[in-house]
Amino acid sequence: MGQRTTGGMKQLLHRIAGALERLAPPPPPDGGLEDAEAFVWRSESGELVPVAKVNRIAFGLLKGIDRQADILYENTRRFAQGLPANNALLWGARGMGKSSLVKAVHAKVNADRPEAGADALILVEIHREDIPTLPRLLARLEGCGRRCIIFCDDLSFDGSDTSYKSLKAVLEGGIEGRPANVMFYATSNRRHLMPRDMIENERSTAIHTSEAVEEKVSLSDRFGLWLGFHNCDQDTFFAMVESYAAHYGLGLPAEQLHAEANEWSLTRGARSGRVAWQFIQDLAGRLGKPLSD
Repeated sequence: MGQRTTGGMKQLLHRIAGALERLAPPPPPDGGLEDAEAFVWRSESGELVPVAKVNRIAFGLLKGIDRQADILYENTRRFAQGLPANNALLWGARGMGKSSLVKAVHAKVNADRPEAGADALILVEIHREDIPTLPRLLARLEGCGRRCIIFCDDLSFDGSDTSYKSLKAVLEGGIEGRPANVMFYATSNRRHLMPRDMIENERSTAIHTSEAVEEKVSLSDRFGLWLGFHNCDQDTFFAMVESYAAHYGLGLPAEQLHAEANEWSLTRGARSGRVAWQFIQDLAGRLGKPLSD
């Protein structure tokens, strides 16, 4: 009787285990990253979700940031070829093409290396709130056999946020170090990735002022490449608008194009690459012309 009861209990447990296994979500794929050239990291599930079509602007359309574009392209090209290169922090004025440049450079480097084929450079986006999961992401990428750029847009840290420590270790200080096939690019409106008033407050209240902010400020020092982006003047703004209008065949006379673009920038209270693009979208809509490459 006891043996039959024990046997029945084992069968019941097997059935329960099987049912739970069927209900459980499938494990994240271990495999390589052959499905796309760009992915988004989903930290909850540990998945790298392929992006079929990246939302980006062509490298040649980015105006007013020529020097920054040349430097980042050269750094990325060297990394793609297995040569020494630096992690990059793109910081400065809003709407001046920081994230657009990262995505455009990634596309251009791959386009300029047709021999790369299946070994094309991969772009992996990680969201700011997922920075603490960077070690898990690195573990996924380290053995993939391809060179990868991890990209975090609008990176910054506030108040008592300690997640910057994960990034700090990845960039340079960790005992394992950063995998040789991985580079980290970030954009931020802040040069030191923390607000100025927080820096000044810590300096004014600390006993040792230089030590009070050293830990957080030193995070940005771990980016070997700093690229600054600044507000553009009217001539640069008009050059951006002209470039977009010509590329998409909008066909307005220069004088009219400038007048309308200037009026648009006045309503926004700013001139930047983002404002220029928003104006072009409005203009193309009014002209009944789709914006497609």
